[in-house]
Amino acid sequence: MSSRSIEMPSAATEEDLHELMNRLRRLGRPFALATVVRTISVTAAKAGAKAVIEADGSIAGGWIGGGCARGAALRAASQCLEDGQTRLISIQPEDLLKDLGVTPGEEKNGIRFARNMCPSQGTMDIFIEPVLPRPKLVILGSSPVAVALADLAPRIGFDCAACAPADEQPAFARVGERIEGYALPVEAPAQRYLVVSTQGKGDLIALKAALAVDAAHVAFVGSRRKAESLKARLAEEGMSTERLARIKAPAGLDLGAITPEEIALSILAELLQLRRKGQRGDLPGSPA
Repeated sequence: MSSRSIEMPSAATEEDLHELMNRLRRLGRPFALATVVRTISVTAAKAGAKAVIEADGSIAGGWIGGGCARGAALRAASQCLEDGQTRLISIQPEDLLKDLGVTPGEEKNGIRFARNMCPSQGTMDIFIEPVLPRPKLVILGSSPVAVALADLAPRIGFDCAACAPADEQPAFARVGERIEGYALPVEAPAQRYLVVSTQGKGDLIALKAALAVDAAHVAFVGSRRKAESLKARLAEEGMSTERLARIKAPAGLDLGAITPEEIALSILAELLQLRRKGQRGDLPGSPA
């Protein structure tokens, strides 16, 4: 177990595991929940057994059996956390796999098969689901578009932080996190998307703050011409071309939006497109 793991007894109760998962969520740490859904013959763990697996491959709490199941479960958990997709794995003796016409590591009808090397020669099916931190939308500024973003974003899975001077904070009726001024934390536990929507009040300082931290996306609500003017001023102050190139302006997809709510919707559509890129596979109707 890594030094980052949260210590839990192997015989953790359901309540223990719920508390552990809540703590990991609060810390913004991704994990996978493995649940034994079926066993046949002799197996160490029985249906209903659960384990919480962290991104580093350590089991933070719970138990799903010994080495016979652990390796396959950890590999599947790692894959779940990489692509955000659930897995169902079936660990069976080699002769049963042959009877099914499958080889270890093969996937068939949504089930990934693995070989049970233990003397017990039982079968165990384990369902593994990833639990990933909610992405965070950091809104810099308190313009009407910023307020609309704070209202709409939580409905599609984003946690929101309002970043604005103290006297502008009342513009946000309800938001998950408030940051007075524009000093953003350097590190963030979850993927972070930044939208500067200052509407002429502190544009330059807000853009500086947004470009000073790592983020999946930095967008500026304003015209392309205004954005270029601000970028030129930042370049004069010594900001690198590479860093300035991160600014997406105007923010959002071109939906012909006019009202603050429509503009906020176009921005969220763009963020959703970025967030889900590569996650839809070959679903019918998916763009090439």
